[in-house]
Amino acid sequence: MNKIPVNSEIEITLKMIGGKCKPLILYILIEEGPKRFKDLMGQVNQISQKTLTNQLRELESDGLILREAFSEIPPRVEYSITEKGKTLFPILDLMCEWGEKNNNGRFEIINPQCIQCNN
Repeated sequence: MNKIPVNSEIEITLKMIGGKCKPLILYILIEEGPKRFKDLMGQVNQISQKTLTNQLRELESDGLILREAFSEIPPRVEYSITEKGKTLFPILDLMCEWGEKNNNGRFEIINPQCIQCNN
């Protein structure tokens, strides 16, 4: 396997959770448990199917989520958080808190996902 060169440990974290909606996907799976693709699609606003698929594949490749296919008719696939993925919760929680405190009225939260935003 070819290693990806990075400048610092922070860059490793950003490469794993950076992306259009990766932090939100992780937060949803940690807070709400396993989800099907269509459920994630409904909760993650302004994302195409292709982008969501790519983000899920990258998260799975990095060992942060698990994709489980069930042998049923119709076929069913669920995504869940791994133990490694759960260790990101403090970072994601701080991101939610920071976003809420620093909104300054510039952004309208259409579909709040974070615990702080739902209170």
